[in-house]
Amino acid sequence: VPVDGSHWLSMREVVDVLQQKGHEVVVVAPEVSLHIKPSKNLVMKKYSVPYTQEEMEKDFKAFLQTSFEEGSFLERFLKVYEGMKRLGNMSASSCQHLLQNKELIRYLEETKF
Repeated sequence: VPVDGSHWLSMREVVDVLQQKGHEVVVVAPEVSLHIKPSKNLVMKKYSVPYTQEEMEKDFKAFLQTSFEEGSFLERFLKVYEGMKRLGNMSASSCQHLLQNKELIRYLEETKF
């Protein structure tokens, strides 16, 4: 499952150590990402998603900003819920597009990914 943010930042260290120990590291990631970037230490396999970098960054920033807003508990809860729903829908869409990418799935199967 493609994940970004703190999940990737933690995983990045593992990827670097695996590469240093001689492993070939292949990372499958959406073409739109906050932190997952190409590196000389890994092979990137990207797939398209139905949203832009700007849309993702806007939704992520709005979600973070909501966490620090003032207001009643119910108002803040509903805003955070809506933000989580938007980001969750993006993540689900990303997974769906990964699984529908026949060329990438074939590559993963052929290379015993």
